[in-house]
Amino acid sequence: MKEVAVMTANFMAASARTAPKAGGKDFLEIVVITKDEDLKKIAEAMKEYAPKSTNEAYWMRDASNIENSQALLLIGLSKPVTAGYDCGGCGYQTCAEFAKNRQMKEKEMGYTGPHCVMRMIDIGVALSSAAKTASLLNVDNRVQQRVGAAAKALSFIKGEVVMGIPVSITGKSIYYDRQTPVKH
Repeated sequence: MKEVAVMTANFMAASARTAPKAGGKDFLEIVVITKDEDLKKIAEAMKEYAPKSTNEAYWMRDASNIENSQALLLIGLSKPVTAGYDCGGCGYQTCAEFAKNRQMKEKEMGYTGPHCVMRMIDIGVALSSAAKTASLLNVDNRVQQRVGAAAKALSFIKGEVVMGIPVSITGKSIYYDRQTPVKH
């Protein structure tokens, strides 16, 4: 099943790459992680960070998911540029005003920001396209934020904002039959 999970993750990467993007401009970084030792490193980083977070139980739950996954797709925003739509979704009247006035911040085990809302939508559409591909192949998957933050912290991907989709092929989905955390 490992081989099928890896192939699925690669198909998911293709779906993310070809997903529609604002203005037809691609600022996504896409990485597939398939080595068991890399998955374990990411899970360990999540466990180590868990006590420092406000949601320790969720970090531990998601780390367990990564330990038991056969592959992982990472999708990140590689450049914090605006789409040029002047949509106001960022809170500014124009993209130029947003770019001039934003003050980039970074969160430990998180992301930089703020970012153009259109670029965030690009990530969402790519994640949805990738998850749909796994679903069409009947491969269990789940979009997760914490795994992206850990993979970014470990330099598996350089994106400013990173999300991940682990995949697993077992008799019962490890992503949707998860124990509810006691702490939150």
